[in-house]
Amino acid sequence: MSDITQSEPGCVRKVTRPDCPLISIVAPCYNEADSLAPFVAAMMGVIKAGGARYELVFVDDGSADDTRAELLALADLHSQIRVVAFSRNFGKEAALTAGLDYAEGDAVVVMDVDLQDPPELIAAFIEKWRQGYDVVYATRDDRGADTFVKRYTAGGFYRLFNKISAVKIPENTGDYRLMDRRVVETIKTLPERSRFMKGLFAWVGFKSVGVDYARPARAAGTSKFSFWRLWNFAIDGFANFSTAPLRVWSYIGCVIAMVSFLYASAIILITLATGNDVPGYASLLTIILFFGSIQMISVGVLGEYIARLFVEVKGRPIYIVDDVYVGSEHGAAQPAKAAAE
Repeated sequence: MSDITQSEPGCVRKVTRPDCPLISIVAPCYNEADSLAPFVAAMMGVIKAGGARYELVFVDDGSADDTRAELLALADLHSQIRVVAFSRNFGKEAALTAGLDYAEGDAVVVMDVDLQDPPELIAAFIEKWRQGYDVVYATRDDRGADTFVKRYTAGGFYRLFNKISAVKIPENTGDYRLMDRRVVETIKTLPERSRFMKGLFAWVGFKSVGVDYARPARAAGTSKFSFWRLWNFAIDGFANFSTAPLRVWSYIGCVIAMVSFLYASAIILITLATGNDVPGYASLLTIILFFGSIQMISVGVLGEYIARLFVEVKGRPIYIVDDVYVGSEHGAAQPAKAAAE
């Protein structure tokens, strides 16, 4: 065991890390059959570099292609592979949750299988972890592989999120990170069904540090996140970690009430001064339509929060596991007991 004395403002904490830790790699998969073989080949290179033991926990999120069959074939070749197969598609956030539930390592690395999260960065993660950091996240200092629109909208999301939320997410940081076992156990205690994992990773706190890297293009396959899915993903982030969208309507209501009072006062004064009715059918119709749209938007924002309450109250499981397979170098992947979490 290696002991690390970590100095922080006001306290000194001794951190103990295993000399030969078990590192769990959690990788959610949805229709990624073409990406799996290159990813596992790259990971085997990292594993052979030594210094740690590894397990690869793949979560098949109800893929419609040959992803599960490819995972089982790879598990036949590599004993480090474990496959958690969902009964249907539950979404990436649920797949990440399942991966954390099934990971057994001293530290857990969450990453994608498209090789946009470079496996060689894991060595730098482990080094920072040994220095005493509980969370080591990858920060994209070069997003040349992304389109201009994606870079612009992603930057806008992070800036807006950090302004309206008490929980701050490091900019240009995705899911790719290493977390100490105690961080993972803390995240596993969070019961919400509507999950925004980037926010949950940040919410639990702990001592964190970033590692910069240049984000490459996908090795194979295509992104499963359309603009509409990214839009809904952003709304989940705002609604799950900030009440500002609700609170802002109180201020909007006050401003509109003041404007309405001033407008009504102006009409009364003009009528008293001139004795003539103020014509304004067009302006009256415009105002009615404006206030109607404001009300519909405010009801829609309220509905987003009520919908999340509805999901939480039902208490359905975050995901359902169809089967779990454990890799073997001496035969077919062995099915383990399936469970609903």
